[in-house]
Amino acid sequence: MMMPGSRQGSPGCTPLADAPEAPPTRRTGCGRIGWAAAPLAAAVLALAAPRPAAAQVGSDRYSSIVVEARSGQVLESENPDAPRYPASLTKMMTLYMTFEALRDRRISLDDQVPVSMHAASMEPTKLGLTPKTRITVEQAILGLVTLSANDAAAALGEMLGGTEDRFAQMMTLRARALGMAHTTFRNASGLPDPEQMTTAADMATLARRLLSDFPDDYAYFSTPSFVFHRRVIYNHDTMLKTYPGADGFKTGYTRAAGHNLVTSAVRGNVRLIGVVLGARSNVERNVHMASLLDDGFGKMNVPVTAAVTTVARREPAGRLPALISSAQAAEVTRTRLTVAAAASRWAIQVGTFGSAKAAANAAAAAHRSATGGETRVEAMKLKGRPAWRAQVIGLTQSEAQNACSALSRRKTNCIVLRPEQGEYASR
Repeated sequence: MMMPGSRQGSPGCTPLADAPEAPPTRRTGCGRIGWAAAPLAAAVLALAAPRPAAAQVGSDRYSSIVVEARSGQVLESENPDAPRYPASLTKMMTLYMTFEALRDRRISLDDQVPVSMHAASMEPTKLGLTPKTRITVEQAILGLVTLSANDAAAALGEMLGGTEDRFAQMMTLRARALGMAHTTFRNASGLPDPEQMTTAADMATLARRLLSDFPDDYAYFSTPSFVFHRRVIYNHDTMLKTYPGADGFKTGYTRAAGHNLVTSAVRGNVRLIGVVLGARSNVERNVHMASLLDDGFGKMNVPVTAAVTTVARREPAGRLPALISSAQAAEVTRTRLTVAAAASRWAIQVGTFGSAKAAANAAAAAHRSATGGETRVEAMKLKGRPAWRAQVIGLTQSEAQNACSALSRRKTNCIVLRPEQGEYASR
């Protein structure tokens, strides 16, 4: 299928090729542009209205697909079944296996994950784990969804599979059972391996199953940041901040794979999943994903300017709230949240408790570490039972980060909630 606006094969145009290590220029369809000008050109494309369906993408490793999340209806695709390297998109499968183990109560969020010499030796990006130490399952999850930490992924794989090789075999078998017929995993992180392959269509299938099988755990993918060993670690996925309605999934990059991205976004009552594999830069990848999603929402008769109806998700203890379409939510209050109304309100969350009193005490204790804001206890339901979240709200960004750093030093779990992404959505 030829993408709208594609110039491949047209007279006088040269399709994009894989970029060599340090070229002075790069070819983009027809003509050439300097590498220094590439980000500016991509930014101009990002601001153009309407955006074309094809960004500066077209190399022989490129694939894409856009599907409606609930039905799986394909709205757009290019090379959807062609074999590609997943890079760190592999961690979506690692997380699927982790969420499955949590659901089956084989592990818990507070369980300690041993860090082996093998896990600690992983190439960056990484948390910097050292051998013979431990992290919690939840810290490992947060490391994967924000920093895309390879050491945390390997440690989780060893915990769940005994060895990372064995865990990769388990990942592959589970992927095939989910319908990912063209996917093979060789490790838990996505670090280069010539036999580790997937397709755009298979990654869309995995994203849909993460949403449907683990609707509460999906909240992790919208984590804006978390504090680890006194460091605030931010999410690599800038689509969460730049694309209206985007609330989760994963980035990935290796030299062989190119720049990969899976994005889930909701507008009105329609949720789409987009996959882009093999882009030549992060900027190009994000601009192109935005174009594909805009086109997809258009095909679903959802205006690009449609207001996004959001709800605060129910979540298990200690997990971040996230945003989902109202059709997927239950036992929560619907809320409309605008960026203008929330831009100045950051918050921290220090846990979910079985009583309002316990939550109030935790919020009060956390408030003593903050230089501003006010305590807040939010009622919710957890697996059908009443529960309460402890938060400090009305903070600036620096106040929230400093408070979490101070709490972390006292070994108190703390997560910064960033209002631009809608985590602080149900006041």
